[in-house]
Amino acid sequence: MIINFFRYYLNLATTKTKYETYRPKKFLGQNFLTDENLAKKIVNSLEITSGDTVVEIGPGKGVLTKYLEPLTDDFFAVELDRHIVEELKQKYRDRINLIHKDFLKVSIEDDIISRRKNKGRIKIIGNIPYNITTEIIFRMTEKRNLISSAVLMMQKEVARRLTSSPGTKDYGILAVLIQLYSVPKILFNVPPEAFFPKPRVVSSVVRFDFPENIHNEIDYGLLCEVVKKSFGKRRKTMRNSLKEFFIEKEIHQDKIEFDFNRRPESLSVEEFVNLTREIAKQI
Repeated sequence: MIINFFRYYLNLATTKTKYETYRPKKFLGQNFLTDENLAKKIVNSLEITSGDTVVEIGPGKGVLTKYLEPLTDDFFAVELDRHIVEELKQKYRDRINLIHKDFLKVSIEDDIISRRKNKGRIKIIGNIPYNITTEIIFRMTEKRNLISSAVLMMQKEVARRLTSSPGTKDYGILAVLIQLYSVPKILFNVPPEAFFPKPRVVSSVVRFDFPENIHNEIDYGLLCEVVKKSFGKRRKTMRNSLKEFFIEKEIHQDKIEFDFNRRPESLSVEEFVNLTREIAKQI
């Protein structure tokens, strides 16, 4: 047992030495995962089958990539760093479809769907830049009909907020809008020591499942407005939070069957959906 312990840390030290020969770019949010065991655990969490189209966001030095590539013949990797793209091209040749772009600027339809070999919805995985975590997640929800599931590494605090339940202090706009179209679940936490360079925060690996055709009939723009107005005055009742909004939209509150004396953090996602449907009837 002691021998295995020292072998683990020897391998970790060797891996980190390799990463130190490359200077991570802070403006790209690069914190490379160096723990091989965690890399395998993350990849296994996506539950990939041979018929899946898999997209990795930000492969970096390829710690996840090398475990992903043998699992599917339809593998895409999106990377913005030109030097890393060249390294991956040399290593994997035509076994990976490399997309040299910012993921937020990738057209999933044109860059991936039109070029893939397999049918069905795609799966996404990545140790994503923490400074654009919410943008990436919202991008996935926009394209939810094309995505079946995703496994992403992110800051623990963000993971806690987007998976929070009604009645908790972390429950808010992010949780409602993400849980509207997906089922997020924290799988496990990752310490700063598992990265190079070490981030100042603990990370979490989160799995998202996107049920098909869920809430597609709802007016998403209106729901966003209702949710944001509601939590804009978090400690007030829904009656006070939505008062100005109702006046502006000429909505009669008394015609809506709802307890407006409740506070926003007590409402479930479904209750926000139902409230939005009732409001939409008067617009």
